Amino acid sequence: MMLKLGVPSKGRLMDQCFDWFGARGIQLRRTGSEREYAGAVDGADGVELVLLSASEVPRELAAGRIHLGVTGSDLVRETLADWEDQVAELAGLGFGHADLVIAVPACWVDVDNLDDLDAAAAAFRRTHGFRLRIATKYHRLVRDFLRKNGVADYQLVDSQGATEGTVKNLTAEAVADITSTGETLRANHLKILSDGLVHQSQATLYASRAADWGNGARPALAGIADRLGLHLPEGL
Repeated sequence: MMLKLGVPSKGRLMDQCFDWFGARGIQLRRTGSEREYAGAVDGADGVELVLLSASEVPRELAAGRIHLGVTGSDLVRETLADWEDQVAELAGLGFGHADLVIAVPACWVDVDNLDDLDAAAAAFRRTHGFRLRIATKYHRLVRDFLRKNGVADYQLVDSQGATEGTVKNLTAEAVADITSTGETLRANHLKILSDGLVHQSQATLYASRAADWGNGARPALAGIADRLGLHLPEGL
């Protein structure tokens, strides 16, 4: 059986992934047209390349349909409940950096941190009769973060479009979104809370705990680990 390695199928993330493996002696390459999602691996025996969208990788790992996968750490933590029971984190790859942050309108001069947000949310509910809305695509991560930090009287509203624009469009009072520089947030007159960093994401190599590691997959993993200088956790 071939070890299946899933990597992002297009764009800058795919190119950086190919470069990262290539610099370590494992050449990943696309074969056929961009629509075929076919690829090949040179420099690692028994490995099959699977091209997926970054958002598909966590589910494929959890289902055991791929053995290894590269995706953003934010996507794994958001998609998979108890993610450490389903996948093992092998290495951060040093690219694809982005921060998931809580941001509020810049005109909220008295709201600079999470305690201030909690007070503002309570006041908002008393005044308006419903909970302060925070627009986000990352419900699990944001809910867990706010609960751990004692923020109540809010509701998460789903945003699958331009999250930064929801405050201007009056569909939310605050946002929780991924940012690399903060420029888009500032352009939409939003400010990041001083302690509002939910998660620092980067492209990360994971191993599936549900995959079948028999019939040749484990020796292939050992070969990859040796080539990449990885320490394999117990249970793989």
